[in-house]
Amino acid sequence: MSFQLVLELLPSTLADGLILGLLYATIALGYTMVYGVLGLINFAHSEIFMVGAFVAVELLTYVLAGSPLHPVIQLVLAMIVAAAVSAALAGLAERVAYRPLRRSNAPKLAPLITAIGISLFLQDAVRFVESLFGQFIRPFPSMPFFDIPLPLTPNDSVPMKSLVILIVAGAMLAGLRYTVTHTRLGKAIRAVATDRMAASLMGIDVNRIVMLTFVIGGALAGVAGTLYALQFGRVDPFSGFIPGLKAFTAAVLGGIGSIPGAMVGGIVLGLIEMLIGTFVPILTNNAIGTEYKDIFAFGILILILIFKPTGLLGRPSTEKV
Repeated sequence: MSFQLVLELLPSTLADGLILGLLYATIALGYTMVYGVLGLINFAHSEIFMVGAFVAVELLTYVLAGSPLHPVIQLVLAMIVAAAVSAALAGLAERVAYRPLRRSNAPKLAPLITAIGISLFLQDAVRFVESLFGQFIRPFPSMPFFDIPLPLTPNDSVPMKSLVILIVAGAMLAGLRYTVTHTRLGKAIRAVATDRMAASLMGIDVNRIVMLTFVIGGALAGVAGTLYALQFGRVDPFSGFIPGLKAFTAAVLGGIGSIPGAMVGGIVLGLIEMLIGTFVPILTNNAIGTEYKDIFAFGILILILIFKPTGLLGRPSTEKV
């Protein structure tokens, strides 16, 4: 592989890695918030993300199609509805499934198994409902505006949707960071994450804060699902599994329970994936194809966790969120 070829491919590879990493980071925020407050790995989060993607695609396909509204406004409307539905779904799961387990002091494995059960239920429910109206694989509607090329280098460009994802994901990450660190709700979330009993004695409604944590995480998942469908052009009932697994990995890589850690972990994982997926097949003359990129990515993750078990930004401190 010539050095000139590396220089030609590197800018677009880094740009694609950054976009992929931001998608992982937006999904990872839901994992890290719930884990920070409850110490629970909410595996149902990936399916709530998938439901959000479906809601956005269906809305853009059957409600907003042919609308005179600008494509960006249509996308924003789809994201708002997807966020609302995903937030309601996450709040419902907390109220119906997780809260009774907390009240009964169920074993720690019980919420984990419940999360897996909710995840499988949502997969099959969406597949059943979508199958009633045809195939359950739904393409993202054609919106040429998001494919307009933006020059990255004199010889390369990225589509408009990459810029949209960059702006929306960046705003989400910054907004959540501000909410957690500078608002009363954020202080209450951090208090509950640090010590639920002490927070309750100080007058904080712990159940309400836990519910709001799930709702915020669900809303972020709805927006992330919309961005995912925009980037990859389709959605199906199993679309949440691999991105959810990668996002969980990103949260662990960055330091689960840490919002900056989720951001850094997602971006690092996205960059590693794209760099390996682009250059390893070229270096090996396609003996090792792009499909093996996950092996290298997870291998690097394991090495990092061996030498720094708390993740890149994780600390064994009392402040988790």
